[in-house]
Amino acid sequence: MEDGHKSSTTPLWSGSINMIMAEYTSLLSDLSENITNEDLEQLKSACKEDIPEDQSNNITSSKEWFSYLEKNDKLAQDNLSYIEHIFEISRRPDLLTRVVEYRTTVLKISEDDEIDTKLTRIPSAKKYKDIIRQPSEDEIIKLAPPPKKA
Repeated sequence: MEDGHKSSTTPLWSGSINMIMAEYTSLLSDLSENITNEDLEQLKSACKEDIPEDQSNNITSSKEWFSYLEKNDKLAQDNLSYIEHIFEISRRPDLLTRVVEYRTTVLKISEDDEIDTKLTRIPSAKKYKDIIRQPSEDEIIKLAPPPKKA
């Protein structure tokens, strides 16, 4: 180009991608610290249909488990639906909550966006959100007073 501006080979959005990658790496590290060996066996069992037994036997740490999922397109910095589902069926709402926080704060994908755009297969986080929030006045069931004794 002759307009005096040099074209940059680094796109303007690369900084945000690097930030997302750093947050994603931090998320996996945080999750790994909270997964015991017993938890790992339960998580591997929950996804036995997607990990052949011989491969599963070779996975001895949560970091190896995450790595396997990434290599097999079950996990990526912008695709967390698989581990959300696994954490949900493994009854680990603590881990699921961390993933949901990452998705909503870092990726800026809310549960409503997720359902509207079908970005993920499992809208599991919405279920937990509804459990935690306080009901509105319209949602509260008003009971009649107990009958008076005769």
